[in-house]
Amino acid sequence: MDPLNIIVALNIIAIFGANIGAAKKGVRSHIGETRERPKGFFQTVPPLLATLLLVMLIIAVFQVGTLTDYAKWHPYRLAGLIVYLISSWTQVALYKQLGDNYSQDIVIFKKHKLVQEGIYKYIRHPYYLFQILSDLGAAAATLSFLVLPLALIEIPILIKRALIEEGLLKKHFPEQFKQYREKAGFFLPFIG
Repeated sequence: MDPLNIIVALNIIAIFGANIGAAKKGVRSHIGETRERPKGFFQTVPPLLATLLLVMLIIAVFQVGTLTDYAKWHPYRLAGLIVYLISSWTQVALYKQLGDNYSQDIVIFKKHKLVQEGIYKYIRHPYYLFQILSDLGAAAATLSFLVLPLALIEIPILIKRALIEEGLLKKHFPEQFKQYREKAGFFLPFIG
């Protein structure tokens, strides 16, 4: 197996272990007390797409659905690997920073708080930003022509999902969210 693919595979295992807490919180959001949980496409499809991306990435680690000339693309693969590793571990830090406010669903809990510390001070939806970067980085690292189209399809879906979340935050934290929106960017600092 290719050395960069081994690193990707090890990271998948490590991230899976680190995300056990997130999975437990996801279960809590289904059985916990919520103020509001919208239903529909943007509630169900992004987690399914993320699962499909993970399966395709695991397949790509074994060089199925990938370009074959790894040596020619080594600098791009290395850059993709670095983006993938940094982005995937940033996501772990972000969900931990959200604490009890984290959910895999679009939801407002009864004890929900508007998090504005750490990277959330500058970006309102960094988790989605780093999800996109992680998936694009993984596609580049493995040269997967199965992961890349899914990662590109994911971008507008996550942007729309973030907009739905913004609507809920605006509804449940009107003044606080208005002030937050003025100082923090949508996906990038100070933009949007």
